[in-house]
Amino acid sequence: MKIKRINVYLTEEQVEQRVKELGAEISAVYGDEPVCLVCILKGSVFFTCELAKRMTCPVEVEFMSVSSYGAGISSSGVVRIVQDLGTSIEGKNVLVIEDIIDSGRTLSYLLENLKTRNPKSLRLCTLLDKPDRRVVDVPVDYVGFVIPDQFVVGYGLDYDQQYRNLPYIGFADIEE
Repeated sequence: MKIKRINVYLTEEQVEQRVKELGAEISAVYGDEPVCLVCILKGSVFFTCELAKRMTCPVEVEFMSVSSYGAGISSSGVVRIVQDLGTSIEGKNVLVIEDIIDSGRTLSYLLENLKTRNPKSLRLCTLLDKPDRRVVDVPVDYVGFVIPDQFVVGYGLDYDQQYRNLPYIGFADIEE
């Protein structure tokens, strides 16, 4: 399979504007309290960096890598932690940053895992939400965009590790 064509769905300017709005919204909730942003690698790196720049509360950044995809375009349903946090989140305000939520399996597993680590608060922010694909209900606190059930690339989202560097988000037409 390969990508035949990418149609721009959200322009770079639209994404930048929404990230700015999310940064203000999140900052208003936390005020002066510090927040530990947990960036879910690799897809949410772009989003996490841009969001952190637009937040006014004190921010610390941690990284996790959680996988349920492999090289395909749909979730395998098997979730595993590939890279865990480097520090404790006990007693901290934690905001998990994800690029996209579709089935909800990965995030449901991850949130349950993080709850056992006794954070002060645990919230979830995603750039893209694909509710039509939801299999497991996941409480999403902050959503950048709700999108239809189409395969997307760009702004951190990939197809077999390619297209992450596109400054926009596009629907990918895949050729078998």
